[in-house]
Amino acid sequence: MKILLNGEGREIPEGLNVTALLEHLRLDPARVAIERNLEILPRGQWQTTAVAAGDRFEIVHFVGGG
Repeated sequence: MKILLNGEGREIPEGLNVTALLEHLRLDPARVAIERNLEILPRGQWQTTAVAAGDRFEIVHFVGGG
């Protein structure tokens, strides 16, 4: 199915929740914040939120440094 990820169209497998989407994208869940369809998605809802065709995600990576 197709979603929009950080402004780019992306084809992903069907049946994923947000946690599984991060695994599919090989992203560390501890280092990201997620906006879904223009709303911040709380970390506690990632496991229960199904990814649907046409969803729009913005995923921001936290970068450490000094």
